[in-house]
Amino acid sequence: MQPDSTLVHRLVPSPNHGERIDRGSPLLLILHYTGMPDGPGALARLADPASQVSCHYFVGEDGEIAQMVPEARRAWHAGQSSWEGVADINSRSIGIEIVNPGHEWGYRDFPPAQMAAVRALSRDVVRRHGIRPQHVLGHSDIAPLRKTDPGERFDWESLAAEGVGLYVPPSPIRGGRFFSPGEAGQPIEALQAMFSLYGYGLEITGSYDVLTEAVVTAFQRHFRPALVDGICDASTIETLRDLIAKRG
Repeated sequence: MQPDSTLVHRLVPSPNHGERIDRGSPLLLILHYTGMPDGPGALARLADPASQVSCHYFVGEDGEIAQMVPEARRAWHAGQSSWEGVADINSRSIGIEIVNPGHEWGYRDFPPAQMAAVRALSRDVVRRHGIRPQHVLGHSDIAPLRKTDPGERFDWESLAAEGVGLYVPPSPIRGGRFFSPGEAGQPIEALQAMFSLYGYGLEITGSYDVLTEAVVTAFQRHFRPALVDGICDASTIETLRDLIAKRG
């Protein structure tokens, strides 16, 4: 295996990959955290054939970048997920794993050296593949019922400042009307339609069900991280509206 990016420090091949079903250029860039107690353990798991998981790139807390799967191959990082109606995310994406213990093992801020490496690598990937800003996503965006990564501590704003990912300043949190689990009716249909329009895999049922709450939570983790509670308040709705307008 040869590195696809000049930013790669070392190769750590994983056997866990296959043919891309769609041979076109990757459409999405998906960012993950490792969610394990330490980086070496996470790297070993991603290289273990028994784990059945992998990624294209692995970024350590010190900023070291390892490539594990060639970009031309289908790494097994996304699992059951969807975005804009695409269900086989692995065939249409590049996956980057970022060392962080995650919510289960002591979630913490991503160190500056690590974030600088993630920004540089992401910028390189989206440039070479022509990945659009709205297609730079977190694992929780494409699998909101299952995943929480890379989470509310990840610095999406600094990534977007370098042309990677879509970002708008979150609307201020304040009082007023909000929607929460258990509600139903036409306003919930309109809310679900907005999230679906942006790309989330959400059916328009008119019921603020478990999936709707998970989508709202995932959206907040990414775009309104100051308060992640699954309740769709005015700040959440306005931030979503501004993102849709900026995307065009």
